[in-house]
Amino acid sequence: MKNLSQWSSSIGFVLASAGSAIGIGAVWKFPYMAGTYGGGAFLLIFIIFTLLVGLPLLLSDFVLGRYGRTYSTNIFKKVSGKSSWNLVGWLGNLTVFVLFSFYSVIGGWIILYIIRTLLDSFGLTQSHNYGNIFNDYISNPFYSLASQFAFILFTVVIVSKGVEKGIEKASKVMMPLLFISFVIVIIRSITLDGALDGIQYFLQPKVSDLSAEGILYALGQSFFALSLGTCGMMTYASYLDRKTNIVKSANAIVWMNIAVSIAAGLAIFPAIFAFGLEPNQGPGLLFIVLPQVFDQMFVGQLFYLLFLILFLFAAITSSISLLELNISNITKNNNDNRKKWSYIIGILVFIFGIPSALSNGLLQDFTFGVGTFFDNMDYLVANILMPIGALGVTIFVGHIFNKEIIMKELNMSDTKKGRLFVNTWYFLVKFVLPIIIIAVFIGQLI
Repeated sequence: MKNLSQWSSSIGFVLASAGSAIGIGAVWKFPYMAGTYGGGAFLLIFIIFTLLVGLPLLLSDFVLGRYGRTYSTNIFKKVSGKSSWNLVGWLGNLTVFVLFSFYSVIGGWIILYIIRTLLDSFGLTQSHNYGNIFNDYISNPFYSLASQFAFILFTVVIVSKGVEKGIEKASKVMMPLLFISFVIVIIRSITLDGALDGIQYFLQPKVSDLSAEGILYALGQSFFALSLGTCGMMTYASYLDRKTNIVKSANAIVWMNIAVSIAAGLAIFPAIFAFGLEPNQGPGLLFIVLPQVFDQMFVGQLFYLLFLILFLFAAITSSISLLELNISNITKNNNDNRKKWSYIIGILVFIFGIPSALSNGLLQDFTFGVGTFFDNMDYLVANILMPIGALGVTIFVGHIFNKEIIMKELNMSDTKKGRLFVNTWYFLVKFVLPIIIIAVFIGQLI
């Protein structure tokens, strides 16, 4: 009898899925995007798009995943009887492999900063020119590769233990700790003198701050923040039993993702404004600007260390889902060879990710397309592979999948309210979401 993967509880599934969504995108990318594109205005548009676009897409993944109950490179054929649709699953498999290869680079940066902050606490480091520190770290081949390897190894160890004993167990520990850490950092940030300006900037939308570019990026952020377009959420749903209410689970995950995005903003912007710094610092916000902020606080190093640790938790819960999708497809959800393949795929990801890790150092002059190798991998995943994958899922669910089966999977009673929910969701998936995804795809390419 096969040793198949499954969740031991619905809460484990929700926390693991939320962890997949709540990663570097929510803690690192969202704050600098909000700081660049209008603060509160960006937040408002992001929330609207997350509910109108992200939630229906997430439910599509859950419905297909639980009904198919198999690995993503086979699920489309199992449901439709047509093997050609499995290309969507294979595309998702490729997407997460490429994504993990450069995502692990940023995860490595977090590990480097945790080590440096610990050394700083003991007076073993002197320089506080964080711009130079950041550049020195990411350009040093040894630091970049060693930290990337450590991040991948950490992920591999967890995934190799399986869904219940590895992924679910880790998520049940790391996700609550992430929220607790956020609460502590937020309380410190919003109690600083001058923090009110930062709170208003982040929570008070101003129409004048909206721009076409900002709206487009908010839509993209809502789309990518939930790990959509990779079949990752579909894979997690395939481990579910029939009793779990996937509508409630999807809602919980979406609101947890929104909550963490808001928490990241409240942890960062009040402190930035309190010390008279500018919020539009781009990708270096967390690694260059934020350390300067914490340096000026009482026991600031302790709070920055806490922030980095929660940042690492968020990154690992996401990287787990990236590796898990590849493992699921290779082992066909059979855990007998999980450990071996976890390490093999981890090594392959590391090898493929070496050019990304060296893109700010030895290979910084090797540019093509949109920039360095790292830039091109990021662009390929975010602007091409993920939108195409999500488009494939929406077309499949909206035009191929049997609507009666969908109704049964959503576990909605045959009432006026139940039919209204399903019909609204189905209309969005069938007609509206494909248009929006194509618009995002074209807009980001332009």
